[in-house]
Amino acid sequence: MVHITCRDRNLIGLQSHLMGLQTVGLNEILIITGDPSKIGDFPGATSVYDLSSFDLISMVKQFNEGLSYSGQSLGQRANFKIAAAFNPNVKYLDKAVLRMEKKIACGAQSFLTQPIYSVEQIEEVYEATKHLETPIFIGIMPLTSTRNAEFIHNEIPGIKLPDNVRRAMALAGDDPVKSRIEGVNIARELVDAAREKFKGIYLITPFLRYEMTAELTKYIRKVDSKQTSEVAVHE
Repeated sequence: MVHITCRDRNLIGLQSHLMGLQTVGLNEILIITGDPSKIGDFPGATSVYDLSSFDLISMVKQFNEGLSYSGQSLGQRANFKIAAAFNPNVKYLDKAVLRMEKKIACGAQSFLTQPIYSVEQIEEVYEATKHLETPIFIGIMPLTSTRNAEFIHNEIPGIKLPDNVRRAMALAGDDPVKSRIEGVNIARELVDAAREKFKGIYLITPFLRYEMTAELTKYIRKVDSKQTSEVAVHE
């Protein structure tokens, strides 16, 4: 899934980039605003923001209808599947849901959330969004260490880890094996909660620790296989 930000290109560049993706058959896209350039590692870089995420979603929807941003015919319809971002880690969840509804009106076809670390928060998000038919995929990113957990809790705006999660990672100490096991166990619990309420999840690999993603993938497939078998027996 190609990530497209409003930050990196002007209107002309965004349209050209999207047409290039269409030409080579890369149709799965995630549209996000993008953090300001000053946050990254490129001093002097300038953020563009010709379009908001709402504007960009609307533009891609027009491409799917065969129209350019200005309304002129493109000669053919694009075939983009439009995913948008949903940040549930906010003070007022109802306002975030209103933004979701506006994105749906603009043409968003699915949503990916920022990482969630609380079963209770997954429940809250479900209750706030259950009236929507648009699929929501919950982001699950395993914790790698107590240092990683504390950084996310204290330094990433909006994300607060539950006390029990922080304690569990702290008990693993500096042992990388124990930390990995605990991080995966916490992620499994979140996976179970998300799969019960939502139409899907997506796994975020932390710091290229691909083995953690692989372990969670195996767990999910094992659960899927067991549930399929149970349904077959019941029928």
